[in-house]
Amino acid sequence: MPNTYDLTGKHAIVTGGARGIGRAIVQRFVASGATVWVWDAKSAQIPEVRTSLVDITRGEQIAAALSQLGDASRIDILVNDAGYLGRTRSFDGHPSDDWRAIVDVNLIGTMQVTQAVLPYMLRQRSGRIVNMASLAGKEGLANLTAYSAASAGVIGFTKALAREVVGQNINVNCVAPGPIHTDMIRDLGGDVVEKMIAASPMKRLGSPDEVAQLVAWLCSDAGGFNSGAVFDMSGGRAAY
Repeated sequence: MPNTYDLTGKHAIVTGGARGIGRAIVQRFVASGATVWVWDAKSAQIPEVRTSLVDITRGEQIAAALSQLGDASRIDILVNDAGYLGRTRSFDGHPSDDWRAIVDVNLIGTMQVTQAVLPYMLRQRSGRIVNMASLAGKEGLANLTAYSAASAGVIGFTKALAREVVGQNINVNCVAPGPIHTDMIRDLGGDVVEKMIAASPMKRLGSPDEVAQLVAWLCSDAGGFNSGAVFDMSGGRAAY
């Protein structure tokens, strides 16, 4: 049975919350008592959740979504989950417009959303930010070069920002999953997924709900002494 964390009265924004890991995080937050906004480029129909269509690479769309919150609104939690993996391919044949899109969504988008939301938390002198990266960002994965680089950037961004704002009672952490049972992973193709499972000491994919449990813990009082940390969820696959 899942653990429960009390997020009653907390206001959260989850990017990429329409499906996959993001959707599981949203559902866990709602079950924990939080008020949740989903920002996603795709429509999200989730009970008890407010949604905005947001392309996180577009600053004007981020600003428009923030304006819907109202001047007096609090933002206690930000989860940067929106991501774009692309497909496996060698870097020498990877079109530049696609690898730039991977960097724009995963790294630049995360930074843009965080920079827009951070002033709310600074005024409050409190907040929790969780950035979703990937095991690829720690270890580098062949044929996912751009995604590995963008994820590594998210990890570095997390550690640097955490040092800047921890004195303002704002904790910034990162979760770096290995392969999780989502559409994004399955879209890589059956052969790729089977190789991922074979490489896992647990011989399975992780579940979105398992990731959501860790994120909820980080955003609760129970995770209050963590900042600037990177948490693996790799089924034992992480080498360091």
